[in-house]
Parts: sequence; C-alpha cells; structure tokens
Amino acid sequence: MWKYPYKTKPYEHQRNALEESAQKTQWAYFMEMGTGKTKVTIDNMAYLYLKKEITAVLVIAPKSVYTVWENEIETHMPNELKYKIFKWNIDKPKDYANLNKSKELRIFLMNVEALSTKRGVDGASDYLIKNKLNFVVLDESTTIKNRSAKRTKNILGLRKLSHIRRILTGSPITKSPLDLFTQCQFLSPELLGFSSYLAFRNRYAEMTDIPVGSGRFISVPKYYKRLQELEQKMKYFSTRIRKDQCLDLKPKVRQKRYVELEGENKKLYEKLRTNALAIVEDSTISFSNKLTEIIKLHQVCNGFTKNDDGQIMALHKQKINTLEEILNETDGKVIIFANYIYNINEIVTFLQQKYGEKSTVSIYGAVNVEDRQEAVKKIQEDEDTRFIVINPTTGGFGLTLTAVNTVIYYSNNYNLEVRMQSEDRAHRMGQKGTVVYIDIVAKNTLDEAIMKSLTNKGQIAAKTLGEEDLKSWLL
Repeated sequence: MWKYPYKTKPYEHQRNALEESAQKTQWAYFMEMGTGKTKVTIDNMAYLYLKKEITAVLVIAPKSVYTVWENEIETHMPNELKYKIFKWNIDKPKDYANLNKSKELRIFLMNVEALSTKRGVDGASDYLIKNKLNFVVLDESTTIKNRSAKRTKNILGLRKLSHIRRILTGSPITKSPLDLFTQCQFLSPELLGFSSYLAFRNRYAEMTDIPVGSGRFISVPKYYKRLQELEQKMKYFSTRIRKDQCLDLKPKVRQKRYVELEGENKKLYEKLRTNALAIVEDSTISFSNKLTEIIKLHQVCNGFTKNDDGQIMALHKQKINTLEEILNETDGKVIIFANYIYNINEIVTFLQQKYGEKSTVSIYGAVNVEDRQEAVKKIQEDEDTRFIVINPTTGGFGLTLTAVNTVIYYSNNYNLEVRMQSEDRAHRMGQKGTVVYIDIVAKNTLDEAIMKSLTNKGQIAAKTLGEEDLKSWLL
C-alpha cells in the first residue's frame, strides 16, 4: 500500500484494517466499541482523497454520535490535508448552500434521523449528485436493520448515488443474523448474494408462525442455520475486531445490588402485575398496549408511578438509598445510567445536594449537543466533576468516558444493543484501570427478568411485534 502519512500512530490492528480495506469500493468495519473504527475510517477517507479518488465525504450517524466525528477528524486527519466540515442544520439553508463551493475535502455530517425526512433525503442526494467522487460512511449501521423503516429505505436509496461506501458498528448482530441483510444491502446487494430479503431469510432461518391476536399470525425465526456459510461470506468484505484480540484492557467486573419492594409499594406492584397479566393474556389487546403495562411495572421498580392524569407520584427511595451506599464505598468517577427522566432528575438533585453543584453533569434527550460535549469534557478533565448521569438510549453511543472506572445501572434498558454500547463508554481504548459494573435490581420484580434476558444475551422485543412472550415476564 502507498505510504500513508498518519497523523496519529495506529495500533497494529488499525493499520491492518486500513491496508485490507483502503481501496475497496465497499467495506464493513465490524470493530468492537473502543477499538478505533472511527480513526480507521478517517484514515481511509484521507488516503483516498490524497490519492485523488474522492473529493467529498458524507457521514451519516445517530444524532448522539455524529458531532463526535468533528473532534475525531481534527485529531486524526493528516496535517497536509485541507478539509472543510459542514454539519446538517435544517434551519440554516445558507450554510448548506456553501457545501459545494469549498475547494478542500468536503465533509458533510448528517444525523441519521434527518434521513427520515424529505428535506434530509433531498439534502443528502443533492450533495452526492454534485460530488460524484464521494465517500459515504454509515456509522452505527444497525440503525438501518429494520428494513420496513422509512429511513432504512431512504438510506438504501442513496446507495445508487454513492461512489465508495463504508458501514461501521461494533455489534452488527444485536437480535439475529437477519440484522445483517439491510446493512450489507447498503454496501451492495451482490455481497451476500441475495437481492430478496425473503430468499436471504429462508437460507439462514427456519421460520414459524405465532398468533398475535384477532386471528392474526406473524412469522418469527424458530432457529438459524448455515451460519458458518454466512460467516465466510462476511470475511470477504469486512474487518471484524474484538477488544480482547487487540487491546490490553482489564476484564470487566460485574456486581449486583438488590433492593426489595416493601409494604404499600409491594402491594401496588402486585396489583399492577395482576392487571398486566390479564391484559397480556387478552388476545384482543394490541402489543403496544401490553408493553405499556410492562413499562408501568418497571417504573414502580424505579420508585415512581403515574396516575390517570399522567401526574408522577413518588413511591420509594430504595434505589436512591442503595445508590448512596454504593457511592460511599466507591472512589473515582462514576457513570450512572437511568432510563426515566424522573430518575435522572432525582439522581442529579441528590448528588448535587450531597457532593456539590459542580459534582454532577447529565446527558438525556433534552440536553443540546453543545451541552453534551461540555458534560463529556467535564467528566473527562475536570477534577470537580465526579458523576455523569445518562439516559442510555441518548448517551450510550459514541461517547468516550475513560476517566470513569465505576458504571452503575440504576435501571436497565430493554434493548441489548443499548446495554452493550453503554457499557463500553468506559471500557475502551484509553482506559487504564478496571471498570466495575453495578446493577441495582429490585428483587422478585421485572428488574430481574430484564437482567436475566441481558445476561443470556437475549433481547426484550419492545420493537418487534410478538417476538417475546410477555407473559413470561410477569410470572
């Protein structure tokens, strides 16, 4: 390979990844979180630009991730290469109009959510049409694993306008091998040898029909087959790197702390559980309504409930009390993951009252991009900031939090991918110590069912109609 002027020294596995993919039209970086797939991709785009094979880049990434690219590009882009970064902003069309006027390497950052809108699709399409020698990056490619989703269809449509394509994710399979189809379709339909999803599914999965109420049935995988064949196909167009293969990271340490619902709180939980069980067993009620009852139970586990008017009512402090006990035993910086805004606010208030206002920062849906970046900077660099409280769906992707050695799950997300991603905010390149993970679990409740699923590398099918037997979660 032509000698490439690295700005930052690569690890051996990063150098190998670049060398095997640098000049390929389609390639997948299936590199676990923390192994530096973003750096490899930046080096790849710079390599191709210096070779005069591309003039423009489009990076599509989740909203919580795509701004991270700006910092990473600044860190890793060779000094001799001039570039200009543009960020998608639907409210600033003038900035967008300047996209194609730059003489440097043009890098357009778009959040994947924008590709669900006509303006987003038109913006991306126009950019690719005017820059035919383009390099398109789809970061966290599992965002298009749902083939029926609007953004999946729109992003697949961009393939015809793209010159060179890359997909990135540490976990290409989060639910089943069938997750791979649309991700690989974005690269090229020829790679797997199937233009039809049904043909792909029938090759690698044995299906069965299950009832979902009102006389309806859906097909779900009974078991998977020919997986070695599929694995061999993947090797021809992907780099797969696990952390344990290339990084000298200490193993994760896992603990559980149990709390018990007592008195009126236990009575309320049992009442809601009985009601939820009746609803789940009713074939005339939709899956989404059944799931709502499950979420109500989960909220009780975490110390609150909502009345019929939607008003929040505090129930118990067992988890806050347990959190305090853990922190009394813990030194250093801490991530606390919580799924509900009520809990996030509750935790932040508690921490700031006990440890000082500067002790705690937070990231959740309502926090803007600039404040999220500032929160990360503080927890990484500021000695006064010891805690960061995060919604795992919002802030569990794309963040580097290697200053942290303790990660507490106040509550768990139903989604295995979210759990895996959030765990590796701290356990990644740059981490020098042991990372301890502590789950706070309400005993004999839905909390334990969720933990069991995650431990078994299963996934609650909140997004997949009928895939889970919800009744099992209540017994």
